[in-house]
Amino acid sequence: MENQLTSRVNFEFIRYANCWEDADILLAGLNPKAGSKILSIASAGDNSFSLLITNPSLVVAVDVNAVQLYLVELKKVCIKHFSLEESLMFLGFKASTTRKQLYKTIEAELSAEAKHYWDAHFEQIEKGLIHQGKFENYFQLFCKKILPWIHSKKTIAELLRLKSEQAQATFYQKHWCTWRWQLLFKIFFSKYVMGKYGRDPEFLKEVKVKVSEFIFKKAETQLQSKHAQTNFILHYTLTANFGSNFPHYLREENYERIKANIDCLKIVKGYAEEAIETYGKFDAMNLSNIFEYLDAETFSKVSTALVEGSNENARLGYWNLMVSRRISSQLSNQVHYQSELSKQLTNSDKGFFYNQFIIDQVNLKNE
Repeated sequence: MENQLTSRVNFEFIRYANCWEDADILLAGLNPKAGSKILSIASAGDNSFSLLITNPSLVVAVDVNAVQLYLVELKKVCIKHFSLEESLMFLGFKASTTRKQLYKTIEAELSAEAKHYWDAHFEQIEKGLIHQGKFENYFQLFCKKILPWIHSKKTIAELLRLKSEQAQATFYQKHWCTWRWQLLFKIFFSKYVMGKYGRDPEFLKEVKVKVSEFIFKKAETQLQSKHAQTNFILHYTLTANFGSNFPHYLREENYERIKANIDCLKIVKGYAEEAIETYGKFDAMNLSNIFEYLDAETFSKVSTALVEGSNENARLGYWNLMVSRRISSQLSNQVHYQSELSKQLTNSDKGFFYNQFIIDQVNLKNE
């Protein structure tokens, strides 16, 4: 079932150096109580770190990709030992010539496997870790090779300049949405190009919609919004950098609170269901967009296992990109779809390319 996916996909490199899902809506949706046990798909670790701000008793970051977990482990040690400014420089959010020296101060804290990997791939640290994933390279290719044929740096800067929502929409319609933008954007974000250079073709097998049209429409909505100017995901997509718009876990108001709870994060290789076998039932789950990759039969079986591994009133948060999957539609007698909350959070999602953010709640009382 799921093992078939891991046998068909290469997991020997960094696929995502950052989480491209909005931690702010994840936290608002899950809203875990202090002392909760939380299961989180690791990916690049960012949203698992953000969950630490809720003062949990445990966050289990799980992934089938060992290299992703080496990345999470390095980020964890970085947060534990470095100041915010040092972390921003070490990870690549800010320029630095001291990454080698910083690495030497924390390498002994890494597991033998993670240290072996990073010693052999130290050039990725020197170049800035947050730019080293396949998906990040996809965005960089767009910024460096495609976007210059569409807009000048001046026009890009004007799009991202703070302005009213009406002014933003007017600028998009009059100056940004040219025929070149429409044509080249749709070619670059087609199913074939995305599968080859961004994600893996296996991750798109269940997608039946026209990918380029879908993403274009989602991007068009965000680009006309005033939120485009402070959206760290959009900023990276258009500039191959974050500027001053940092992900949740590296914002000044959050960093020390996350740092204080960093030892509550456990890193586990395997599937989410296997983490349940080891750690017992959870009070909340960040399931990323894992259902996007599963066929209907596997989705049904995984959903059942996850619900059985949830405590009463546990909330499960996850994203739909281009494949519609909802646990509460499969297990409606056990799981309640938080429809209004989900729609509200979807509307404020900085991950503008996602179709839905879903919050399901398990075994609601009085239902």
